[in-house]
Amino acid sequence: MSLIAQMKLNDHEQVSHVWDAATGLRAIIAVHSNALGPGVGGVRIRNYADEDAALVDVLRLSQAMSYKAACAGLACGGAKAVVLGPFPEDRRAGMHALARAIDSLGGRYVATEDMGMNESDIALLNEVTAHAVGRALVDGGSGDPSPYTAQGVIVGMRSSLRAAGLGDDFKGLRVAVQGCGNVGLGVIERLIAAGATVIAADIDAAATARAQQAGAEIVDNEAILSQSVDVLAPCGIGAILNTQTIPTLACRVIAGAANNQLATEADGQRLAERDIVYAPDFVINAGGLINVSDEIDPSGYNAQRVEQRVAAIETTLDEIFATAAESGKTTAAIAIALAKARMGRAV
Repeated sequence: MSLIAQMKLNDHEQVSHVWDAATGLRAIIAVHSNALGPGVGGVRIRNYADEDAALVDVLRLSQAMSYKAACAGLACGGAKAVVLGPFPEDRRAGMHALARAIDSLGGRYVATEDMGMNESDIALLNEVTAHAVGRALVDGGSGDPSPYTAQGVIVGMRSSLRAAGLGDDFKGLRVAVQGCGNVGLGVIERLIAAGATVIAADIDAAATARAQQAGAEIVDNEAILSQSVDVLAPCGIGAILNTQTIPTLACRVIAGAANNQLATEADGQRLAERDIVYAPDFVINAGGLINVSDEIDPSGYNAQRVEQRVAAIETTLDEIFATAAESGKTTAAIAIALAKARMGRAV
């Protein structure tokens, strides 16, 4: 399928391929929608198998960012950038090259952190372009977004538990967390503090060591999805819910921070047929976007406003679960319809 055909399939507005000869930077920037405001989304640095794999990822991620912003009630749209690893050895030069590409879009894309990025990288982008958010608090930014993402998962998990008829108390629950990075670890720590038993896994030994120190039981990454638990919280890579994994699931609820957890739309129906409550990822993991996007508010960053919007994720999911139960449609379909309605597009 041609690039234009792929863009038309999900209403992407713009896709830019970036090559910087001086640094060797290779990147793709996808702007899905500016309907509600500038497209905000992270820069993901990853060693992709090839350019086609990178393109598929950036198109899916940018679309999810539009849905995420719309469901969270934010005045921004969705976009994303992926950098085909390895990143240039000269980090500053590479970030400056990426910043020039971002700046050339004239504000249609506002970059922030994702896989392989941190606050210092945003500072490097800001040396060249104003169109990057997620600066450190000491620099007048919103700081590390991961605690807000983790907190959003926790409040969204409460809603998911109620939808599954499990109440909303974490004490005594068994939760499997796949992915122990900054967000996954934040989820683990909050769950354990609330009295849950946590089983965790990650391909990174250092990450699992931190999770174990926090009190989680560690299992092999290949076994985490099939653990007999109340809740599965995917907090790593996407597309893990598919025709191969769904039959092996032994949970009542799926509520986690990973983007694009469903490999296909049909997988949402497969979960429903197994009576597994699924919290649409772009709704429950919106905390980080809520935090960084607040930097572009005309009144300036406001932590109290951010906390209120993150807390509202629980209410939004309550509404989605109720509508899904009444209509017989999947929670993913209901969430997408909500996002499209807010974006002013046909449902």
